[in-house]
Amino acid sequence: MNRADKAEESVLVLTPTGRDASATVEVLRRAGHEASACADVGALVASLANGVGIVLVAEEGLLGHDLDPLAAWVGEQPPWSDLPFLMLTSDREAPAIRKRRERMIARLQNVVLIERPVQPLTLLSAVGSALRARRRQYQVRSHLLERQRAEDDLERRVAERTAELLVSEDSLRQSQKMEAVGQLTGGIAHDFNNLLAGISGSLELLQTRMAQGRLKDLDRYISTAEGCSKRAAALTHRLLAFSRRQTLDPKPMNVNGLVAGMEELIRRTVGPSIAVEVVGAVGLWTVLIDPHQLENALLNLTINARDAMPAGGRITIETANKWLDERIARERDMPAGQYIALSVTDTGTGMPTEIIARAFDPFFTTKPVGEGTGLGLSMIYGFVRQSGGQVRIYSELGLGTTLCLYLPRHYGDADQADAVGELREAPRAEEGQTVLIVDDEASIRMLVTEVLEDLGYIAIEAADGSAALKVLQSDVRLDLLVTDVGLPGGLNGRQVADAGRAARPDLKVLFITGYAENAVLGNGHLDPGMHVLTKPFVLDTLVGRIKDLILDR
Repeated sequence: MNRADKAEESVLVLTPTGRDASATVEVLRRAGHEASACADVGALVASLANGVGIVLVAEEGLLGHDLDPLAAWVGEQPPWSDLPFLMLTSDREAPAIRKRRERMIARLQNVVLIERPVQPLTLLSAVGSALRARRRQYQVRSHLLERQRAEDDLERRVAERTAELLVSEDSLRQSQKMEAVGQLTGGIAHDFNNLLAGISGSLELLQTRMAQGRLKDLDRYISTAEGCSKRAAALTHRLLAFSRRQTLDPKPMNVNGLVAGMEELIRRTVGPSIAVEVVGAVGLWTVLIDPHQLENALLNLTINARDAMPAGGRITIETANKWLDERIARERDMPAGQYIALSVTDTGTGMPTEIIARAFDPFFTTKPVGEGTGLGLSMIYGFVRQSGGQVRIYSELGLGTTLCLYLPRHYGDADQADAVGELREAPRAEEGQTVLIVDDEASIRMLVTEVLEDLGYIAIEAADGSAALKVLQSDVRLDLLVTDVGLPGGLNGRQVADAGRAARPDLKVLFITGYAENAVLGNGHLDPGMHVLTKPFVLDTLVGRIKDLILDR
């Protein structure tokens, strides 16, 4: 038996009268029990901390003493423990003594009374019985500890297995990601090779015809190259939208107005065999969204709806205010709150479950080869998710499909739509108006500079942030800073703009970017007087935006 076991089998004796303690201890030891005497209640409480089997106490050893420490120890026992007390009493039954005895029993809880005089055999029998009960308590403790160890071991193994599963899931996701990247790369290479062939071929023929002096019909080569470049721009926008990394220009707007403005275009696009019905909600909430991207998304949805009804049918475009509680929002994988819903419903063939599951995959299409890129829905999904919303598909085979865009409510008034004029109609600059153009791409600086100089602006070029800072910190007049976001030399466009604002607090800034550095730009939340224009852009759009910024419109 080790030391801890001996303590747990020990008998603590508190009998302060005469030689009672030593005699009692001697009797217990001769019977094979571990026993030790305590001089007073304080010594008894101190000994309890080392472990104990039972306590054998004479009634007079407790009467008239402070029992609070002992009662506190009893009350703080763990759930498995109920320390037995054997209390030696006299045959005195005075009312006062009886009441005090009752109070002691209530405070010590597990008390067995042994009336004196007591024979050694009787005492040893009571001690043995109490120790056996105490051993069962320690057995319960051992079972509880084993159970706790088993639970801890199970939790550890579950944690290890969970970690292994997470690693496996990460590996699977990485594999799927690489597969998607491969699919994207193949599709992009195919489409861009076709577009580059159209651009380079047109430019080569244009150069050849000009060298030959054959200047007739050159417009068709220019138109072909321009068309291919626009298709390439649309493809990059779709890819960035799919990856949720396009540069958005969100504005407060009323979706009903956008739908109304597109209604005639949609009717012409879907053709006379398909009826178009628009149901706009009264009192529709405002949303903060990029209007041009939303227009593209709505047009894509209506074209998909048209293609699902080869024999004709009906398209319903509907808006509604939606308040999603926690349960519904969780089912749709979006935060709870207020949204506006823009839905496009057709009466076409419907979509089976397996098609719905893949509908947002890049380059996935059910259309014949050459009739679809497979980026339409993935672009819509990426754009809406980047805008804080969600896209959901509801479909029944043979009955039709509803595609619903959930866009978060914006608390504010809607902006008025801007009109874009032709480049030849762009207003000329006032005398001395100066624009600083910062871009590491020389061709872009050249094009923007020539257009601005044709309109009477003074254009200053800078290839990086350091060169731009020198201009910004000089005394030269500057009405506007036009800067790319991704710049070489350690300073990005936002840092250049902030430095410019420090020296010129009223400086207007236009960011032009071909990549979505949303974190750099503040995730769409720009300071007043700062705007974003996404590359590639139409030159008349650039000029119109510059004029509006300078005039602070």
